[in-house]
Amino acid sequence: MAIDICILAALTTGAYMLGSIPFGLVLSKIFYSTDLRAVGSGNIGATNARRVGGWPLGLATLLLDMAKGAIPVVIGILLFGKNGLAAHAVLCLSALGAFWGHLYPLYLGFRTGGKGVATAGGAFLVLSPVAFLSALAMFLAAAALSRRVSVGSLAAAATLPAAVFFIEKNLIYAAAGLIILAFIIVGHRENIIGLANNTEPRI
Repeated sequence: MAIDICILAALTTGAYMLGSIPFGLVLSKIFYSTDLRAVGSGNIGATNARRVGGWPLGLATLLLDMAKGAIPVVIGILLFGKNGLAAHAVLCLSALGAFWGHLYPLYLGFRTGGKGVATAGGAFLVLSPVAFLSALAMFLAAAALSRRVSVGSLAAAATLPAAVFFIEKNLIYAAAGLIILAFIIVGHRENIIGLANNTEPRI
């Protein structure tokens, strides 16, 4: 399948710009007059949003951050389909564009982004629902046993590449999962230090 480079560039750029929208920060400022970057962990994601506004704000942030990953992939499928190596590459670039937008948001000067777990989850919910559910199950199990969201997030990210490879038999999807895993590990480096020192906050 021939890929129109201009359309691909527009899709990837659009994915990055959508991923850059800091929904948790916007909602916390509108409804709680609070800057997420100045409270708790300073993160703009769902976990810190829950600390500020409870489960309603946390859940709203989670769903919107997942939508940032899902929407570009859905648009990519509508434009290029879901079959063939070229289409697989396009869909993964869309997913990564949204993911990197969340990590390095344009609208926040490429700084103070989130850790990307929810956005990556939204993308893979579309790319491979069964792999997503496998990672979600691992998240819930690890978070419940450790009572730490960071442990669940790292476990889910570690599960995703293997799950998507064995379920979809797709090296491109698995490679995207590995890239996401690497960035999530880097994003959780302070949490990993906290876990090692037993200072990581519990749920």
